[in-house]
Amino acid sequence: MFFEELKIIEPILKAIKNEGYISATPIQEQAIPVILEGKDLEGFAQTGTGKTAAFAIPMLQLLYKKKETEKNNLNIKALVLAPTRELAIQIEESFSAYGKYTGIKNTAIFGGVSQKAQVERLKAGIDILVATPGRLLDLVQQKYINLQHIEFLVLDEADRMLDMGLGYDVKRIIAKLPKNRQTMLFSATMPKEISKLIESILLNPIKVEVTPVSTTIDTIRQSVYLVEKRNKRHLLTHLLKDKSIESVLVFSRTKHNANKITSDLIKSGIQAQAIHGNKSQNSRQLALSNFKEKKIRVLVATDIAARGIDVEKLSHVINFDLPEVPETYVHRIGRTGRAGAEGMAISFCDDEERDLLKHIEKTISKSITVIKEHPYTANDLEVIVRSSDISKNRNAEKNRDAGKNRNVRKNDTNRKDSKSNYFRKSKKKA
Repeated sequence: MFFEELKIIEPILKAIKNEGYISATPIQEQAIPVILEGKDLEGFAQTGTGKTAAFAIPMLQLLYKKKETEKNNLNIKALVLAPTRELAIQIEESFSAYGKYTGIKNTAIFGGVSQKAQVERLKAGIDILVATPGRLLDLVQQKYINLQHIEFLVLDEADRMLDMGLGYDVKRIIAKLPKNRQTMLFSATMPKEISKLIESILLNPIKVEVTPVSTTIDTIRQSVYLVEKRNKRHLLTHLLKDKSIESVLVFSRTKHNANKITSDLIKSGIQAQAIHGNKSQNSRQLALSNFKEKKIRVLVATDIAARGIDVEKLSHVINFDLPEVPETYVHRIGRTGRAGAEGMAISFCDDEERDLLKHIEKTISKSITVIKEHPYTANDLEVIVRSSDISKNRNAEKNRDAGKNRNVRKNDTNRKDSKSNYFRKSKKKA
């Protein structure tokens, strides 16, 4: 469906055409009319489905029409809550792009940096505020922000906010908002906590659900390399010698390992930077900026830090460590293969991760292609599993044999005891 068919106004149409958007994605096609009608919405969609535009475009349109009748109103009218700094910045950039010709003002606030510049932008007057919960509460307490005039509330990646322990802060913020508002909640998954949150803050919401979290995008080619843990870094360096891999996001399970991977790549002459929670905000933004501008080929990230990273034409995602939660795998590889483009998702699997691979394949209902020919190949996963099963069988056999031996010894002892008792009784009778 073309955006014109969704009755998008000309100033926004012009802006999204500048961004190269012509047709709406399924989540946009379903969500935009609902939001334009003023209804509450619960949206479920994974990364890479165009979720941000699904709420940003109709919100800009509604605010644009209100602005025409409410001139010189400097109150904050819309609030978007995001779990991470990176995502907040990404959303703010989207609002700026789509609202380029509307005159709607927006800004993002987040922790980890000085609040001075953020406060100055707030004082100048804005319509849309994108915020992380912690910094928002700080500035509300300092009376730099008034939430009494909020007409639109968006909770983006609500499941991640709860995962990060931000549920209490979110509830505190919602308690400060007017009850008469339009609320939109977006999440990739539907745990019980999200259901409770929906019941408490949304009024007769319309549910929109596309691309279930267990579904991977067809344009992403997936493969797995079976490799010993100690050889993963060598395999990564080997793969990155291929210059056709223009930009790659490498996922590490831990911050420490992200630093180690980055260090190893730099020593091998490969330009790379790491992004994770222990890095300063300026450092994280510099790394992300360098990656987007192609100054570095490789960005190494942990899952939480990667939330909100949206890089055009990202050719590859590499799972250096397999995630412990299968749905996280879907989120990770969804960074590539966007907007119909082809993408490549490569995973490394060591002996300890074979069960994680099984769970991922079960979740996505797809077998991932095993790449057997490479310099650091380990035993085929089936062989690994088989050898493990053989080992288990051997242990079971040993246990059974030991049990048999114990039973034999017990029987021998019992026979000996019964013989002794018999002879003792015989002697007594004699």
